[in-house]
Amino acid sequence: MTNREKEILDIIRKNPLVSQQEIAEILGIARSSAAVHITNLMKKGYIKGKGYILKEKDYVTVIGGANIDLIGFPVGKLNLYDSNPGKIKISLGGVGRNISENLAKIGIDTKLITAIGDDLYGRKILNECKLSGIDMENSLILKNNSSSTYLSVLDENRDMKVAISHMDIIDELSIDFMRQKSSVIKNSKCVVVDTNIKKEVLEYLVTNFKEVDFFLDTVSTVKAKKVKDFVGAFHTIKPNKIEAHELTGINIDCEKDARKVINYFLESGVQRVFITLGKDGVYYGDNQVIGYLPSRDIKIVNANGAGDAFTAGLVYSYLNNFDIIKSARISIVAAIIALSHENTINPNMSVKRIEEIIKEME
Repeated sequence: MTNREKEILDIIRKNPLVSQQEIAEILGIARSSAAVHITNLMKKGYIKGKGYILKEKDYVTVIGGANIDLIGFPVGKLNLYDSNPGKIKISLGGVGRNISENLAKIGIDTKLITAIGDDLYGRKILNECKLSGIDMENSLILKNNSSSTYLSVLDENRDMKVAISHMDIIDELSIDFMRQKSSVIKNSKCVVVDTNIKKEVLEYLVTNFKEVDFFLDTVSTVKAKKVKDFVGAFHTIKPNKIEAHELTGINIDCEKDARKVINYFLESGVQRVFITLGKDGVYYGDNQVIGYLPSRDIKIVNANGAGDAFTAGLVYSYLNNFDIIKSARISIVAAIIALSHENTINPNMSVKRIEEIIKEME
């Protein structure tokens, strides 16, 4: 696409009823020139027909939670049952929202379907997401409901010690609401869901949109149970060892165990499996190869958000048709970038940064 064609597309997106003469006047060109560019755009498939109906850009849809995160960490050693001197940070969170922001940072057009309250926290979530480049037009905004809040306490190593989540509002994402969003969902390049959503909604999605590849973020052991009966309907899953055990009943104490678990998922219908091991790396597998990839020793600044960045790396790899080994490597590096910053979402997350670290590791 030429620069002039890009300019014309931008004008049409802002005003689909604009005339060729108006386009010509805006750009300072002849009407005949505008007509030629529009014809070329139609031939290339960017304009579907008369009335300048534009083909929507390729995008990924994420369906899941969006929170305000309150994170506390001590100055020294964390002492339980006591008041600890330390710091408290407020930031945006939620698995679905975090994945969405990471996707936006690595250049993927992303639509987030979530539920937020029409309150102070909800407005902050909405505004910050828009500033991050996340499309929030399909999210549910509810009056007289409190936006989700997540409270976590980290220890002296910046690992999470305990957390409490108040996410009742996410249950408002009903099957009926998903029906209203069917066009958005079925036209997605892929859809990422987290298990904060109700079980019946998750099952409805993978049952009724079989033409779409679904990525699953299991979130936690308790919430992973929701998909146990239909986990094979997902294209890609990313449980940790404990969550994988919850879904299969198999303990993972060695690589042989990991292979059993991966084969269990593959035989159920999953196409790609990634079992994350935190600082120890990841087991991965598809119908062609099963293997292990170590991580890299780094100083952990904040453990929150690493899994969300990993999932974003998986989606990026899928969209670029990378094989499973390269997908695992890219996703581990995305997680490393997340771990190295005090914010849940590292502001330096980018494809360029991922590629730089991969080269350093070679």
